[in-house]
Amino acid sequence: MELMTGVRNPLVRGSFDFTLSRGLGIGGCAIYQREGDQLKVLQIDLTPASDPEDVKEVLGDGASPLPEILPGVIGYYFKRASGEDNAAFSTLVRGKAEINIQLEIGAEGRDNAADVLALMKLIAPKLLTDASAPSATPKSPSPTPKKD
Repeated sequence: MELMTGVRNPLVRGSFDFTLSRGLGIGGCAIYQREGDQLKVLQIDLTPASDPEDVKEVLGDGASPLPEILPGVIGYYFKRASGEDNAAFSTLVRGKAEINIQLEIGAEGRDNAADVLALMKLIAPKLLTDASAPSATPKSPSPTPKKD
């Protein structure tokens, strides 16, 4: 976290409860600067999913698509266009679960969008339960060849 945020010995608050939301889980954690106003530098949230069409809309607006970290995921990542506070963001939706990463204050001189991508690759497999997996679509039987 120190490389990503530039914050040494941060304050950390949060929890995740995987018994809620029909086993999908809900929760979040945040990392704050210890000194001064204790500004939030990073927020991670696990919530019931929004509409995947919302993700497609953000992708259409120019966000970079996430690679397929897990089967059935769709997501994006980007850095704040203004460059203010080196902020970067990522959202991933799988089935009925959504993870959001908000790097509000990133370390200077780093590729902050790549940092949120790397963090998503690290945490998504741990936060997304089997309950979030999209339901498999039944395959139709293949036609049986007819003998002449």
